[in-house]
This record gives sequence, C-alpha cells and structure tokens, in this order.
Amino acid sequence: MAQSRKDNRGRTLRKGEVQRSSDLRYLYTYTDPLGKRRFVYAKDLMSLREKEKELFRDQLDGLDRYTAGRASVNDAFDRYMATKRNLRDSTKSNYCYTYNHFVRDNFGQKKLLEVRYSDVMQYYLYLLNDKELSLSTVDTIHCLLHPAFQLAVRDDVIRKNPTDGVMKELTKRTGMHRGIRHALTVEQQRAFMEYIAGHPVYVHWWPLFTVLLGTGCRIGEAIGLRWEDLDFEKGTININHTVTYYPSSDTRECVYHFHKPKTESGIRVIPMLDLVRDAFDILREDEKEYGPNEQVIDGQSGFIFQNRYGKIPNPQTINASIKRIVASYNDEEMLKASREKREPLLLPDFSCHHLRHTFATRLCEAESNLKVIQSIMGHKNIETTMDVYAEATDRKKEETFGRLAGKLDNLF
Repeated sequence: MAQSRKDNRGRTLRKGEVQRSSDLRYLYTYTDPLGKRRFVYAKDLMSLREKEKELFRDQLDGLDRYTAGRASVNDAFDRYMATKRNLRDSTKSNYCYTYNHFVRDNFGQKKLLEVRYSDVMQYYLYLLNDKELSLSTVDTIHCLLHPAFQLAVRDDVIRKNPTDGVMKELTKRTGMHRGIRHALTVEQQRAFMEYIAGHPVYVHWWPLFTVLLGTGCRIGEAIGLRWEDLDFEKGTININHTVTYYPSSDTRECVYHFHKPKTESGIRVIPMLDLVRDAFDILREDEKEYGPNEQVIDGQSGFIFQNRYGKIPNPQTINASIKRIVASYNDEEMLKASREKREPLLLPDFSCHHLRHTFATRLCEAESNLKVIQSIMGHKNIETTMDVYAEATDRKKEETFGRLAGKLDNLF
C-alpha cells in the first residue's frame, strides 16, 4: 500500500499537492480543459488550499472553459445570467424560458469564438422565416444574446460582439417592425363590454374587464388586488404589489408569487371610477353567495378576484378567454351585419395588456398633463407616457380634420 506524502511538519498532503525541498514552497498541479498541466504556488499549505478551493469553484462554473476559448454560446449566456443577481425571480424565469425554448439546443451550442455577424443574421432570419416568430420575439431573444456576447467582449474572450447592429439590419432587410400594441377604439371598447354584459356564458368576466379598462392596471396588479387595497370612502385604489405566475426553479410547475412592483413608480394610488366601484360591488355580492377567495400567496390573502375553484385566475386563462370572446363576437357580428346590410364592427386580436393601453389612450384623450398620466399609469419613464399620448392625439387630430373637412365642404 502506497504511503501518503507529508510536508516537513508531518501534515498529510492531498493528491496534486507537493512541498518543494529546495525552498519549502507548496505547489498544486492540475490539468486544464485544454489538457495542459498547470501549477499553483503558495508559501504555506493553508494559502495553497484556499487557492485550490477558488480554482475548484472556477472550474465548476466554467471559467476555465470560458477563458480558454472553448466556451459555447450557452456558457456565455449562463455566465451572464449568473451576474444578474438583482433580477426578480419572475423576470429571470422568463429570460431562461425564452432562451432555453429557442436558443439552447441549436444556436446556443455554437462555439463562442466561432460566431460571426453573418451567423447571427442567418439565425434570426431562420427564426423569422422557418419558425415564423414575430420580430418582437426575435428582438427579445436578441436582448438576451447581445449582453451575453458583450460580457465576453469585456472579459477579453472575444474581440467583437457579433450581434452588434443585427436587429437594425434585419428590420431594414425584411421591412418588418416590432409589433405595436394599439388601443381599442371607443366603438370597439363599447362593443366588447356590451357583448360580455349581455352574454349568458361570458358575463362573469364583466367585473374583471371593467376593472382593467377602468384602472389601467397591469394584469398582475389587477388579479392581485385585495379588499384592503380599496378605500370606498375616499374612492381610491392602492396599487402597491403585483402577483406573478411562473415556473418554480425546483419543481418547474407554475406557482403564484406576491411581489412589490418592479419600480417605485409602480406604487401609486388611483381614483376609483363609479363603474369600477359597481364591479367591486358585484364581486362583493358574489362572495356572500359563493364564499371568499381563500387562496394564500406568500402569506397574503383576501384577494378580490377568483375563478370557479376559489383561486385567482391566471393571466394565460384570461387571455385565452379574450380570444374566445372575440371569436364569438366577430362570428355573430358578421351574421348581423350581413342581415342588416352594413359593414361589421369587428374586434381585433388583443390581450390583457391592450386593455391597459386602451385605458391609457382614453386617459390621454381626456387629460393633457403628462405627469398626471404618468402617475396614474405607473410609468417609470415619461417617454412611455409620451408615446401613448402621441398616438392618442394623432387619432384626435384625424377626427378634428375630418370635422373640419366637412365644414369646409359646405363652404364651397
């Protein structure tokens, strides 16, 4: 049986550890990912073992492979995500889901050093043409790849970021533009809500959509509202949190979480419109008949909205219901318009977030103070508010010129 090596103080040395007889310094030998033999030196054994621990950690998180030029795009993305310590769990989950779903098993396996600008361009075109993704989805993927490559540039692993300028060139080549959420027109909004109110199957959605269209809340803010957030005497709604629904890192099953808003501007108090108060009154009466929502999320309870199982509805279910309602309405409207020999008033495809944008547009049509609009909407940047205001005022401008044209026609 081979005897273990010891230093001059009789301490047992581990595999790879040696104490030189010439100067009594310690060294640790190991093989790097390229197969080259490497050495780590220290004056004492404790310092050497600290260096061994650091080396071991670096090898575990792929630093050796990363700096040696053998890293893949996946390695670069994983290292980038490891630096994003302050991300909310829901945001991190969305980033990882998008990357794993679209990138990890194909483009992500390319060697980092071998990726060129043309490779990125071809990959994005493949996503657009073969996978039929929207430009906004490709842009989301780009917003994950670009900073991952940029980190590799700053680490001196690669010289240039191959994703620089790709999205601008892609937009020019394809003539495509990122999708813009357009608000429902007044006529569309009225048709949508009247159809729900009079429908025997969809009428139970009326309170939720009334609150969304009457507050401009994000969907997570709306479904997360609790009775304690409402002040009926003052007629206000306190927006101080949001509820998210995303896969757990442990079980990968979707679970609800209770969070503060992403930014300080998301915490706000907004007026309670009379129609919104009516919606809450209906929900209060429903509670008396069917019982309250007993769901507890991260220790929080007393939620206002609930589905038939007594829990808050998730955003995917709500968006799916909107699609069914729109399809049902459009089918009936086409038949009615045909019988009445008129043009049908059809509803576009839209989601919960379009209802927030619709509220913002109605608000901009009634209010010109951008700071007031920004405060009610909870926009972090005034630029977001200005974009909505510009679209709303453009529509008003068209209406104004339409009326002006009618008056001028009578003068000639």
